[in-house]
Amino acid sequence: MLREDALEYHRKGRPGKLEIVPTKPMITQRDLSLAYSPGVAYPVLEIEKDPDLAYEYTIKGNLVAVISNGTAILGLGDRGALASKPVMEGKAVLFKKFADVDAIDIEVNTRDPDEFIRVVQAIAPTFGGINLEDIKAPECFYIEETLRATLDIPVFHDDQHGTAVISAAALLNALELVGKRIDEIKVVINGAGASGIACADLWVKLGVRKENLILLDTKGVIYKGRKEGMNPYKERFAADTEARTLAEAIRGADVFLGLSVADVLTPEMVKSMAERPIIFALANPDPEIRYELAKEVRPDAIVATGRSDYPNQVNNVLGFPFIFRGALDVRARAINDEMKLAAARALAALAREDVPDSVLKAYGLETLRFGPDYIIPKPLDPRVMLWEAPAVAQAAMETGVARIHIDVEEYRERLAARLGKGTQVMRFIINKAKAAPKRIAFGEGEEPKILRAAALIQEEGIGRPILIGRPEVIRRRIEELGLRCQPEIVYPPEFPRLEEYAQRLYEKRQRKGVTLPLARTLMREPNYFGPMMVEMGDADAFISGLTYDYPAVIRPALQVVGVREGMRKVAGLYIMIVKEKVYFFTDATVNIEPTAEDLAEIAIMAADFARRFDIEPRVAMLSFSNFGSTRHPLSEKVRQAVEIVRQRRPDILIDGEMQADTAVVPEIIEERYPFSRVKDANVLVFPDLEAANVSYKLLQRLGNAQAIGPILLGMGKPVHVLQTGDEVQDIVFIAAIAALDAQERAQALAGVR
Repeated sequence: MLREDALEYHRKGRPGKLEIVPTKPMITQRDLSLAYSPGVAYPVLEIEKDPDLAYEYTIKGNLVAVISNGTAILGLGDRGALASKPVMEGKAVLFKKFADVDAIDIEVNTRDPDEFIRVVQAIAPTFGGINLEDIKAPECFYIEETLRATLDIPVFHDDQHGTAVISAAALLNALELVGKRIDEIKVVINGAGASGIACADLWVKLGVRKENLILLDTKGVIYKGRKEGMNPYKERFAADTEARTLAEAIRGADVFLGLSVADVLTPEMVKSMAERPIIFALANPDPEIRYELAKEVRPDAIVATGRSDYPNQVNNVLGFPFIFRGALDVRARAINDEMKLAAARALAALAREDVPDSVLKAYGLETLRFGPDYIIPKPLDPRVMLWEAPAVAQAAMETGVARIHIDVEEYRERLAARLGKGTQVMRFIINKAKAAPKRIAFGEGEEPKILRAAALIQEEGIGRPILIGRPEVIRRRIEELGLRCQPEIVYPPEFPRLEEYAQRLYEKRQRKGVTLPLARTLMREPNYFGPMMVEMGDADAFISGLTYDYPAVIRPALQVVGVREGMRKVAGLYIMIVKEKVYFFTDATVNIEPTAEDLAEIAIMAADFARRFDIEPRVAMLSFSNFGSTRHPLSEKVRQAVEIVRQRRPDILIDGEMQADTAVVPEIIEERYPFSRVKDANVLVFPDLEAANVSYKLLQRLGNAQAIGPILLGMGKPVHVLQTGDEVQDIVFIAAIAALDAQERAQALAGVR
C-alpha cells in the first residue's frame, strides 16, 4: 500500500513536488519590458560593477542548490544521479515549507569527486548556499572541504552536519536530565560514515573529551595502529583502547550513538552500560535496538531514534532549513562550527519551553514537556525558526563570516512574518503590550491552559498574571506541568477586600434585585470577582470564558463594570486573516438585531480598534443592497447608520449600504460605483449578528482564513472573553489585547488629567 501511495503521490497532477512561481507582476507590456528586455539590462550593469548587488536584484540571497550524485541515497546506496531526484526535490520542498527558503535540486551525473567539484564551482554564482546531499564517504569529506575552501557562500553537507547538530542538541538535554557532565562521559559511536564522523567532530567541540570517545565501523573499533579500512578522517578518532568489538567498547559507556544498521545493539550490551545511559539508535528505518526493547532492558535509559513513531526523533529537518535561513539572511560566506553549535544550543533551549497546542494537535498528544521522552523539539513546531535562525545569524556575525549585520530582535519579527500574516499581527500586538505590561486577572486560574498561558505571558513580559482559584491546586498544577512561573494567586473567599467588593456590587445593583447577602455570594464567583478587581483597581484587565458560555462572562461583567462612558453597546470583533490581508469583522458575538444607532456605534468602535494596529480603517456597512439598489427597511437601516457615523466622526472613511463583494473587490467599485471613496474595505460591519457569525465561521472553515478573537469592544473597563476550548496561543493573544486596552485607557486618563 505504501509503495503505491508514494508513487501516486509523486505522479498525480503536476508530476514531482516543485514548481516556479513569479514574484513580480507579469500582466502588462510594461511589466514584461521591466522583467526582461530592455529593463533587465540595468540590474545586469549594476551587478557587474558590484557583485553583492545580486543579493538586491535577484533571488540569489534566498536560493539554495540541493546537489547530489546519488551515490548514497537515503540508505538505498548508490543508485545514480537521476534516481536521487525525488529525494532532492523532497529536500527542496522541506526548505520552502519549514523556512521559506527557495531551493532547486541539481543531480550531477558523475562519480568522480573532482569533476563533481568543478560542476558545483561553475554554477555557484547562481546561489546563496549549497546543500550537498547523499554523497558517499569518504568522497563527501573531500568534496565539502574543497568547496568550502574555494567558494564564498555556505556549503553544507546535511548528511554529515544535520545529524550532528540535532544529536548534539539531544545530548545536551539528555545529560541535563541524567545529571552527567559532558567532559566526563564515555561515548561510543557505531558508524564511521559521513554522519558518524561529523557527529564525533561536533560532539568534541561541544565538550566531549576525545580520549573518552570510541568510534566503530563495519570492521569494529577504530583503534590506534589499525590498518584495515582506514582513511584520514577515521584516523583522527583512532582510540587508544584494548576494545575491538562493540560489546567490549560499550561496557560502562554513558552514551551510545548509532548511525549504522538495525539490531547491532543487543540487550546484553545495553545492560552493560553505565547507570542512566543515553541511547541514540538512529539507523533508519530500523534502529540499532528497538525503542521498546531498550526501555525494557534499561528503564533508566533516555532513548532517541530516527523514527517519528517513537519519542525523541532525531530529524534533520530541525536543522538544515533554519541553519540556511540564518546564514542566508546575513549573507554568510560559510557555515562554521560556531553556527552549528549555536543551532544545537538553540534547539536544546527550545525543548525546555512549554509546547504550543498546535504542536500537540499535530502529533495527537494531550501533553508534552521537557523530560526523558521529550529532549528535542518536534519538527512541526513553528517556533524552531524563531529560535534557531537568529542563533545561527548571531553566530555568523560574531565569527566574522557575515557580509551584513542585522538587529537580531528585529530579525525575529521578520521571521515571524514569514510564518504568515496572522503570526505577524499577533507579534505586533504582543510587542505593543510588552511596552507597558499590565496586571491581568484570569477567572479560571486552575485550568492547565490558563496556567500555561500565564507562564508565557510572564516570560514574554506581556503582563503580570493574576490567577483566581485555590492556591494549593494552582501551585500543584504548575509543578505538574513543569512551568517556570510565579503568578499572583487570589482566592476570593480569603481575599481581604471581599466585603468591600460585595458592598460595591450592592451599591451598583441594589435597585436591580441584588441584596447585600446575594452580593456577598456573587463575589465568591470568579466572573463577578474578576471584573470587580478591575473596577476596584486591584487588576488592570480581566479574562474568562475558557470553560464558560459567552453570556456567563459578559452578563456579570456588564453588571460590575458596565458599558464604556459615551457608549450604548458592547460589540464583538474578529480579526480575519485572508490570503495575507487583514480584515475586521463585527459584530459576530453580542448584538443580535442592532438598530441604525447601534450599527453606527459598532462601526466607530471597530474603526478605532483598527487604528491601534496602525491600519487606516476603510469601513463598509454591509447589506444585500448596493447604494439604494434594493429599497427595504433593512437596507435603509444600514444607510442611516452610515449617515450617523459621517456626522459624528467625519475622520472615518465609511460607505454603504453595499454588498460584501462590492466591499472587498476594488474593481466593482471602480467600474460601477466610482462615486464611493471606500475601495477594498478592511472593516466590515455586518447588519446583524446572524450574518456576521455565519460569515466568519464559513470563511474560517471553508476559506482557510485565520480568525483571531472574539475581541470585546465597548466595556466600561478592560474585560475580555475567551472562546470555549481556546488554545494557549489564543489566550496569550487575548491577554495582549487586554493589556493594550488597559494601556490605551491609562493613556486617555493621563491625558484628561
